[in-house]
Amino acid sequence: MTKETENRKAEHLKIGIAEDVQFKEKTTGFEKVGFKGVELEYKTLPEMDKKEVKLETSFLGKDFKAPLMVEAITGGVKEAKKINKDIAKACEELGIGMGLGSQRAMIEDPLLKDTYFVRDVAPTIFLAGNIGVTELGKYSVKELEKAIESIKADALAVHVNAAQAAMQPEKETDFKGRLKEIKKLAKEFKKPVYVKEVGHGIGFETAKALAKTGIKAIDVGGAGGTSWTAIDSKRGNKKVGETFWDIGISTADSIVQCRKAFEGKIIASGGIRTGLDCAKAIALGADLCGMALPVLKAQQKEGSEGVTKLLEKVIEELRIAMFLAGAKNLKEMRGKAVVKN
Repeated sequence: MTKETENRKAEHLKIGIAEDVQFKEKTTGFEKVGFKGVELEYKTLPEMDKKEVKLETSFLGKDFKAPLMVEAITGGVKEAKKINKDIAKACEELGIGMGLGSQRAMIEDPLLKDTYFVRDVAPTIFLAGNIGVTELGKYSVKELEKAIESIKADALAVHVNAAQAAMQPEKETDFKGRLKEIKKLAKEFKKPVYVKEVGHGIGFETAKALAKTGIKAIDVGGAGGTSWTAIDSKRGNKKVGETFWDIGISTADSIVQCRKAFEGKIIASGGIRTGLDCAKAIALGADLCGMALPVLKAQQKEGSEGVTKLLEKVIEELRIAMFLAGAKNLKEMRGKAVVKN
């Protein structure tokens, strides 16, 4: 099982880096397409100086210099060690958060812990561990706490991925009773627990159900960025992969639906590519924004320096977008969106 998990992670990295696995027709919903999309209220006289824009925020007890985190990408294979440390170093420099890939591999083989461990280069940032929802019945709360403590993470993200799982050749598609398990984990776990989709969105009914479990946040992982049905169909279920390539709820719709159903923190992820996307997400109700694929590609090209340059650009774009909307802080940015139907 350990070797199978490692091979799966290696294949995910290889396909994600080398092939075009973005959604084909479905978009994040942030862009303007005809009369559809999300725009910001533009104030040509914002009555403020751009220098007044403050991006600082907090999330699950940790301070952020900007409302941004690098989403879970990898762990559990030898290539992951450098990838994670390069990204973590950049996040530490910029004062933003980071998520790690599923820790299933290191639970199965503790020798893989060093492919996840980044505290030597990122001692202060918010760091999230990760486990799949279908693993909750396999590992005890104590085992999961041990995994989190061993990498000194601040929280545990439980990833939910029915669409992706349906494409995987491993056929791990038993999602019965998972809400109950999430509720148990959130109640008993020593550190905050939140739920994240991997890239196909979370809708109102699911968010409403999650609101009753005691989790601290939802990461919407909306459709419009990387399609994990595409990645895993390329690994084994090619016959139906094309049919479900674009399945899911757009990122913008996911934010709106989750905000209506859930009072906790919301992370906007799924196709976030610019600071303008972040600004729109915050205007719709998100607290943080997450990015993954562009960060991985920047790391592959220029290492930690490339990641830093990319994220600095995104942060500056967010600052400009807030200035143009006349918002001095994230609270003032709420509601600055114009939704086109």
